[in-house]
Amino acid sequence: MAEDGAATAGTAVQLIDGEGGFATDSAERFMATAGVAECGLSYAVVSIMGPQSSGKSTLLNQLFGTNFREMDAFRGRSQTTKGIWMAHCVGVEPCTVVMDLEGTDGRERGEDDTAFEKQSALFALAISDIVLINMWCHDIGREQAANKPLLKTVFQVMMRLFSPRKTTLLFVIRDKTRTPLEHLEPVLREDIQKIWNSVPKPEAHKDTPLSEFFNVEVTALPSFEEKEEQFREQVQQLRQRFANSIAPGGLAGDRRGVVPASGFLFSSQQIWKIIRENKDLDLPAHKVMVATVRCDEIANEKFGCLASDAEWLELENAVQSGSVQGFGKKLGYIVDVHMQEYDKEAVYFDEAVRKAKRQVLESRILNLVQPAFHKVLSYLRSKALEKFKSDLNLSLESEKGFAASVRESTESSLNEFDQRCADAVIKQADWDYSKMLEKVRRDIEEHAFSICERKLSELTSRAKEKLRKALVEPVESLFDAASQTTWESIRNLYKRETEAILPEFLNTLSGFEMESAVSEGMVSKLRDYARSIVENKAKEEANKVLMHMKERFTTVFSHDKDSMPRVWTGKEDVRAIAKDARSSALKLMSVLAVIRWDDKPDSIENILISTLLDSPVESKSSSASSGDPLASTTWEEVHAKHTLITPAQCKSLWKQFKSETEFTITQAVTAQQAHRRANGGMPPPWAMVAIAILGFNEIMALLRNPIYLFLLFVGYLVAKALAVQLDIGREFQNGMVPGIISVSAKLLPSMQNLLRKVASDQQQQQQGQHQQQHGQQQHRPQAAEGPEPQPPLLLSPNSSMRELRRLHMPPSPVRRSLSSPSHSSSSSPLGSPRRVSEDQKPRRAVEPESESSSAYSIV
Repeated sequence: MAEDGAATAGTAVQLIDGEGGFATDSAERFMATAGVAECGLSYAVVSIMGPQSSGKSTLLNQLFGTNFREMDAFRGRSQTTKGIWMAHCVGVEPCTVVMDLEGTDGRERGEDDTAFEKQSALFALAISDIVLINMWCHDIGREQAANKPLLKTVFQVMMRLFSPRKTTLLFVIRDKTRTPLEHLEPVLREDIQKIWNSVPKPEAHKDTPLSEFFNVEVTALPSFEEKEEQFREQVQQLRQRFANSIAPGGLAGDRRGVVPASGFLFSSQQIWKIIRENKDLDLPAHKVMVATVRCDEIANEKFGCLASDAEWLELENAVQSGSVQGFGKKLGYIVDVHMQEYDKEAVYFDEAVRKAKRQVLESRILNLVQPAFHKVLSYLRSKALEKFKSDLNLSLESEKGFAASVRESTESSLNEFDQRCADAVIKQADWDYSKMLEKVRRDIEEHAFSICERKLSELTSRAKEKLRKALVEPVESLFDAASQTTWESIRNLYKRETEAILPEFLNTLSGFEMESAVSEGMVSKLRDYARSIVENKAKEEANKVLMHMKERFTTVFSHDKDSMPRVWTGKEDVRAIAKDARSSALKLMSVLAVIRWDDKPDSIENILISTLLDSPVESKSSSASSGDPLASTTWEEVHAKHTLITPAQCKSLWKQFKSETEFTITQAVTAQQAHRRANGGMPPPWAMVAIAILGFNEIMALLRNPIYLFLLFVGYLVAKALAVQLDIGREFQNGMVPGIISVSAKLLPSMQNLLRKVASDQQQQQQGQHQQQHGQQQHRPQAAEGPEPQPPLLLSPNSSMRELRRLHMPPSPVRRSLSSPSHSSSSSPLGSPRRVSEDQKPRRAVEPESESSSAYSIV
């Protein structure tokens, strides 16, 4: 089997005969002998097409080692290959099938019978992975010899019949001249791209590039007859490019839609059948084809001229920066000039083709310039909106109604926009700008709506601010002076202010020409807003009701009917005054307990007074049996949303209020008692008469012996100094027993400090006397030098009062200091209890020190 395969390698087999018949039997034998069916997807198909007698078979034999029949040059130039032949490539991996197509432009078939040539070329493009296009070097740039019309028609039909299949077109330039390949290749690629661009495409492939269907490669070979050795060397180099051709990066590395090798023959047969039966594949005559190609070239040329026209570019740039005056006239003139040039050059070609291509050209030109037209429309749209805004602002500043201003400004802006759009349209196109007009109208409506919303919001905010200023402070003042008429005054205030502000607001809304239901709804919202101001203020004051009650209680309790501060002299009825003050506070709480928007009377005040103020303190059992009217969370005949303080909360607040005001009442009672004690310090007359009668003997004893009065006075001063030193009142604040213990512990140190102070004062006085006597002795003669006897420090009970004063009292300062205690001792001893009680009161920190100093000086 391997020997048979080697024997048949490179042998050519006819696939399609010259009449178009498909050689199924021979093709099947070839596939079986070459082993192509077992290759799966690892195979490649290479075909060649080109003019007759251009060396196609020779190139394939030299390139792939096949034995296609070659032309005998000594017998003349004639048709050698008829139909389509195929062979298996020798020594190239993967498995490669080579097909040799009948040459085109042969004299045997004639000029009018070119259908088979086009069909075979289309067949090769449809089933091949690589198509070699053999062409002479000197034919590049020629219309017919370069197969340009053939490729154009084949491209168009292939897109209609087959899905895109990536085929590699390898253009082989034969008999290369001195012109470098680098100069030939760009020309050839440009021609191919022009052919592709000029082909009418279906909608599915309208924007499909050439690279989606084909990979274009170009190579060049020298003359086989003149430079045979060089030809063979370059062919071997080209052969290397077919090794691993289907691998990534190979000539057919990105092919698509590959049919498995076992189904290749069947697929090829069906494709040929479709190509043969499709009548559209009968290509037009040479004249129509030339007209088509040439008109395409002219149209492309004129389109390129317009795209690069200086006037058009200047106009386009001007449009980018803003509107252009007379845009439609200028653009229409430019388009008309280029269309006339096309008509002038294409006048001698087929009329149907010429008109069809003219329509295509006109459509392309309009598509090119239409974005500039839309740019102009966008600019006009923005200018129309700006004009509307400006006109609307001017109209509103003139105090004209909002709705009337919007109507006039809208009409003016739309009329100007419509006129300028009509000037921008060119005569060659029937461009419709009605959609843009609707967009402008919508822009104006949206802006007008936003301005309307803003104006209404400003009016509403202004009305709310007026209501707030008119209600907040007066309502707060009314709640501060809460009484039975508070809510009636609030209702009158609410009615007066809303009737003054809301009609003005409604009158302003008339300029907006709103529906009555909408305007009434806005007024209703403002009225509700005013109610919410009052209710929120009531809630705010209700949250501070305990503070207000204490302030009301303090005001009533501490001031008389003339609002003067009350002085507690002992004649006032504290109980009655406290009851009145609490009653006033309780009335204030009844005012803040609920919101009263109607003048329907309620019994909240009576319930609070009867339950909290008038009812005596009862036992829990009796209150439970009789029923507590405040043991509830709602008031009778009052909606829950209007309740600010529930009955249970009133009871709790009242308890807290009583506990916090009891101290004030206690202070008042204490003040009365202190006033009574201050004014009632002297004993009654009968007590004074009794004291005089019963204490007559004691009084006479004191008068006969003044020394007793002096000793009593000195004892009083010592006791007073010790009391100040020990701070007796502060020591006994913590209780009797701790006070006695503390005083006992401090008594002896305090007496020592007192005696030490008296001794130091006496010593200073003696030093002063000695200094005075020494000064006097310097001015008189000394009578005797003996020491002066010291005055006695102690007196006998029989010493006279004059001697006591002379020896133990300082001269003048002491007499002045004794004047005060003598005056103080003149008061009656019966008044001493009150004075002693006052001395026992706590003093400031600096007071004991000052009093003890005075006591020391007196002693």
